[in-house]
Amino acid sequence: MFCHRCGANVAPDTKFCQACGQPLHMQGSPGGPPPVSPQPAPFTLTGDGKARTGAWIGEGWSIVKSDMGTFALMTLVMVALSATVPVILQGPLTAGFQIAMIHRILRGRVEFGDLFKGFNFFLPAMLASLVISVFTFLGLLACLVPALVVQAMYFFTYLFIVDRKMDFWPAMQASHEIVKKDYFGFTLLLLAFAGLHVLGVLCCLVGILWTFPIQYAALTIAYKEIVGFHSTSFD
Repeated sequence: MFCHRCGANVAPDTKFCQACGQPLHMQGSPGGPPPVSPQPAPFTLTGDGKARTGAWIGEGWSIVKSDMGTFALMTLVMVALSATVPVILQGPLTAGFQIAMIHRILRGRVEFGDLFKGFNFFLPAMLASLVISVFTFLGLLACLVPALVVQAMYFFTYLFIVDRKMDFWPAMQASHEIVKKDYFGFTLLLLAFAGLHVLGVLCCLVGILWTFPIQYAALTIAYKEIVGFHSTSFD
C-alpha cells in the first residue's frame, strides 16, 4: 500500500504513514473518524505491473466504438478549448475525459457533460499538466528518450486525481509507482498511442477524433486492472 500524501510504501494494516505521519484509514472505514469531506485514499497495486499494450488498446477501442459520436464530440471540444487556453485547460479536460471513461466502464454509458466534471479538480489537474509539460520539455533538452519516459511515468496522474482525490504531486508519484515496474513496456505503450495518432492524422485528420478517446480508455482500463476504482462520484 502507498501513502496518498508522500507516496511512501507502507504495510497494509498501517494506520499512519511512517514517513510523513498522514492517517491512512480508508474513508468511512470501521474505527476511523467520520470524514467531513472526501479524503484521498491509500492504494495497493495488484498484478505484476507489466504493460499489456495490445490488450488495453483493443479494449479501449471496444469502449470507444460503442459511442463514437459522443467521444468524437468530446474530442472536438477538448481540442478547441485546449487550443484556446493552452496548458491551463488541458489538465482539467483530460481529467474529465478520464471521468467519462470510468463512468463508461462502471455504468455502461457516457455523457457529454462528463468532460466538464474534470473542472471539479481544476487546480490539481492544471498543476499536474503544467509540471508534466515542464518535465517533458526538460527531457527533450536531454534527449528524446527521457522525454518519452517522463510522459509514460505520469500516464495515470489524472486518474489518481479524480478517483483517489489526490493532489497533483502525490498523484504523479503514484503514477510513477505503477510505471516504474515496467518502464520499457509503458514507454512502448506511449509509442503505440503515438502510432495511433499518426494513423488518425493520415485519415484526413478525422481519425484523431477517436484515437485520443482510445488512449484515455486504454489507460482507464489499465488503471482498473492495476489499482482498481475507488470513487463513483466526481461532483
